[in-house]
Amino acid sequence: MNRMIFVNLPVKDVGTSRSFYTGLGFGVNEDFSDDRCACVVVSESIYVMLLDRGRFADFVDGEIGDATQATSVINCLSASSRAEVDELVLAAVAHGGAEGRQTEEGPMYGRSFADPDGHAWEVVFMEMPDAG
Repeated sequence: MNRMIFVNLPVKDVGTSRSFYTGLGFGVNEDFSDDRCACVVVSESIYVMLLDRGRFADFVDGEIGDATQATSVINCLSASSRAEVDELVLAAVAHGGAEGRQTEEGPMYGRSFADPDGHAWEVVFMEMPDAG
């Protein structure tokens, strides 16, 4: 069995968040979406579940954090080139996200952004040396 990853994020407005993520070029699985949640398809094995705060509360005990006030997780996506890193971050900013830091360490190039709810994302390209 191939494992799948579901990143569940509490959002203030599902419609706004859905527009943001589709603006980045990701699709939505309508079978798992409604007015309280949207299932964003990042890849065949990675999905981002955008849940309004009330629906998110159905799955957790305790308080729901505010990602605009504190960061407890950074979601990271790989890219196939430096240009793809730049394109995704520029798309994020164009669709209401906030640009974050840029990292360049050895063969790794990365940039980050926050979505409209403050959730942190990093996009990285790693130039892998030839195996031979």
